[in-house]
Amino acid sequence: MSAISSALIVIDAQESFRHRPFFCDDGLAAYIERQQALIDGAKAKGVPVVQIFHVADSGAFSEASGHVTTLAPLQFEPDAIFRKRRHSALVGTGLDVWLTSNGIRHLIVSGIRTEQCCETTTRHASDLGYKVSFVSEATLTFPMTDAGGRVWSAAEIRGRTELVLSERFARIATVAEALADPVEKIAA
Repeated sequence: MSAISSALIVIDAQESFRHRPFFCDDGLAAYIERQQALIDGAKAKGVPVVQIFHVADSGAFSEASGHVTTLAPLQFEPDAIFRKRRHSALVGTGLDVWLTSNGIRHLIVSGIRTEQCCETTTRHASDLGYKVSFVSEATLTFPMTDAGGRVWSAAEIRGRTELVLSERFARIATVAEALADPVEKIAA
């Protein structure tokens, strides 16, 4: 890709979500296709793929549930796996140490949920000095209802996330752009 080493971060793409009451299939097929294309493209370019799993003490995100596994039908062998208990993949996981020890300064962020763990990790990474490409088409979220009773669609949430991240915390990129464009184009 460039002189700056990159890594693809696949956040919380796990079966746990199928066991949450808000889970729905809307957008799932498109997400799976784009996420797999990003993973396959990164692997083809020699970009390390890091898998992040969210874990909890109980419920669908507990290791004991059996749901802390890769979301089917995604298929890949990650170069590293980290488990997190917070929204940011950089809190308490050792990910930052691994990235630093591997000379990685550019993160390609993807996964589930767009506005939650993906956005939080992006903001945190930017604050730590990483360059970030946020591949929103390779993220997935679900409709949410705000305090006033308005239902926000997944597309509206994705649009809001792109708005608040763009040019401040990350470059918003398609799968093709994240894999092809020189990382030097990304604002620090």
